[in-house]
Amino acid sequence: MNLITLNEPRSAVAEAYQSLRTSLEFSSLEKPVRSILVAAVDGGADKATTVANLAVVMAQAGDRVILVDGDLRQPRQHEIFGVANSSGLSQWLESGGAPPLQKSAVDNLHVLPSGPTVSNPVALLSTRRLSERLSELAELADYVLIDAPPLLSVTDAALWASQVDGVVMLVNGGSTQKADAQRAKGILERVQANLLGAVLLNAE
Repeated sequence: MNLITLNEPRSAVAEAYQSLRTSLEFSSLEKPVRSILVAAVDGGADKATTVANLAVVMAQAGDRVILVDGDLRQPRQHEIFGVANSSGLSQWLESGGAPPLQKSAVDNLHVLPSGPTVSNPVALLSTRRLSERLSELAELADYVLIDAPPLLSVTDAALWASQVDGVVMLVNGGSTQKADAQRAKGILERVQANLLGAVLLNAE
């Protein structure tokens, strides 16, 4: 597991993830925020590693965390955490039953991998079952974190954003254009997402 929050817990980057965790907890004092989508504006931000590190620090703080790989196009969480991807979200959305969660090497952290690829992810995520499945996961954890494709790439992230309690938007300081960030924010506003804040990555 090449995660800086595990390998270099005293580094400035790991401390930044701790600060993000604290900010998210304070943001939910008035209204509970249990399910959070971590969404990149574009492909320039390493959103998979970012949400994985956030999940680690939340779990280390004692919260029960479920990390959902909602990127049904280019999933990476099973590789980051070294778990099997033979079953996961795609099958669960279609068939139901118990969620195929996999225990990670981090205490309090379970991973729901993407599962086998599907021909039409948008159709799968557009069903009412997505909301129902998220509610089921929320009963099993303190926080449900979701990794999804970038907001400007496909509509998947917008579908997730419409169902979760809050969204953290990732902006790449080295490549994301201001106009693109504004477009992504507009997408979230159109689906009435609760934007908790933005995180600047690779800032110089």
